[in-house]
Amino acid sequence: MSLTASVRGNEAARTHGNGPASGPARRRTIVAIAICWGMVVFDGYDLIVYGTVQNSLIEGTGWGLNAASAGTIGSMAFVGMMIGAVFAGRLSDAWGRRRAILLCAIVFSVATVLCAVAPGAVAFGALRLVAGLGLGGLVPSANALAAELVPAHRRGAMATLMMSGVPLGGTAAAALGLGMIPAFGWRSMFWLALVALVILVPLGWRFLPETLGAVAAPERAGAQRTTAGGGFRGLFRAPFLGLSVLFAASTLFTLFAWYGLGTQLPKIMRDSGADLGPALTFTIALNIGAVAGSIATAWAGDRFGTVSTSVVAAFLAGAALISLLVVPAGSTAYVYGALVVAGVGTHGTQSLVIAAIAARYPDALRGTALGWALGVGRIGAVLAPQLSGLMLAAKSIPPAMNFVLFGGSAIISALLLIAVVALSAARRGRVAVVVP
Repeated sequence: MSLTASVRGNEAARTHGNGPASGPARRRTIVAIAICWGMVVFDGYDLIVYGTVQNSLIEGTGWGLNAASAGTIGSMAFVGMMIGAVFAGRLSDAWGRRRAILLCAIVFSVATVLCAVAPGAVAFGALRLVAGLGLGGLVPSANALAAELVPAHRRGAMATLMMSGVPLGGTAAAALGLGMIPAFGWRSMFWLALVALVILVPLGWRFLPETLGAVAAPERAGAQRTTAGGGFRGLFRAPFLGLSVLFAASTLFTLFAWYGLGTQLPKIMRDSGADLGPALTFTIALNIGAVAGSIATAWAGDRFGTVSTSVVAAFLAGAALISLLVVPAGSTAYVYGALVVAGVGTHGTQSLVIAAIAARYPDALRGTALGWALGVGRIGAVLAPQLSGLMLAAKSIPPAMNFVLFGGSAIISALLLIAVVALSAARRGRVAVVVP
C-alpha cells in the first residue's frame, strides 16, 4: 500500500468518525507520528542546550561575553524561530506538510551541528539564527500533520502528546550536560544534532505521508480554501479574527515564560549561589514538570475543555514562579517542587493552546494558524533572554526577580485565555454554526 493510499484510507475513516484503518495503514500512521514526535524532541533539546552551555561560553571561550551579550545570543535562535514558524506554517498549507517538515529538520540539524565548530560569538549567533528558522517551522508543521492523521475528536490529545517531546528533549539536554560538558566540553552538546540529520531525516523521507495539497486529496484542500479562505487572509476575517489575535497574544506571554525559564534558569540559579551541577538539575525539575503537565493537561483538556484547563494551568505557573521569591534560605526541596509546578503550568498551557488551535481551524488553515500563533509567540521567546539577561547583569536587581517577570507573564496569558472563553461564548450566542 502506498503512503498516499494509506492517508486516503485514514481520511475516509476519520470522515466517518472512526480511528485509522487497522493493519498496515495504522502502523504507517503510528510510525509517522513517532517520527514527527522525535523531531519535536530535538526542538526541546535545542531550547535547553544553549542554557546548559551558556556559562561555559561566558567563562571558557574567550569570546568576551557577559550575561547581557550571552542573552542576546540566546535570543538569536528565537528570532529564527519566529520567522520560521510564520512562514513554514503557511508553506505547509500551500506546499504540503511532509516537504515542510523535512526541509525544517535539515536546516535546524545542519546549523546546530555547525555550532560545534563555530570560531567565535558572531558565527555562533548566526548559526543559532539559522537553526531557529528550521526549529520554528518544524513544530507547527509537525503538529498539523499529526492532527490530520487522527480522528478530529483526538486532535487535542495528539497536540499534547506531540508537545511532550519539547520537555523530554529539554530534560535530555540538561541531563547530558551534567556529564558531557565537564568531560568533552560545550561543543559536544551540539554534535548530537547529527542524530536528527542521519537518522530522523531519512526515516521521515521514507515514512512521512502527505495529508494536504497536491499530493493527497487536492479537491478537499481546494474546497476548504474556497470556503474558509486560505493563507493569512483567512486568519483575519470572520469567524477567526478574534481567536487569531487572542491565541497569538496568549502564546507570546506563555512562551515568554517557558523559553525564558528554559534558557535562563541555569544562569539564574548559578547567580543565586548554586554551582553548575545543581543549576542543571533545577532545569531537569522544570522539564519533568513539563512532561507531567503534558500528560495531566491532555486528560484535563479532554474532560474540561482545552481553553478552560489552560487558564488554570497558566495561573498555576504564575503563582509557582512568583512564590519562589519567598523561599527561605536552604529550602532546596521547595525550589524543586515549585519548578515542577511551573513546568506543568507553562508547558501545559502552551500544549493546550496548540490543541485548541488545531481543533478550531479547518485543514486548509491549520498550519497557517499554528505558524501564526507560534511565530508571534516567538517574540516572547526573543524578548525573554534579553530582558532576563539585562536583569541578571544589573547587580542591583536580585536574580530571583526574574521569577516575577516570568510568573507575571504566565498570569497575563491566563487573562487572555479568559478572553478566548468569553469570545467563544459570545459567538455561540450570535451564530448558529461555529467551528467547535
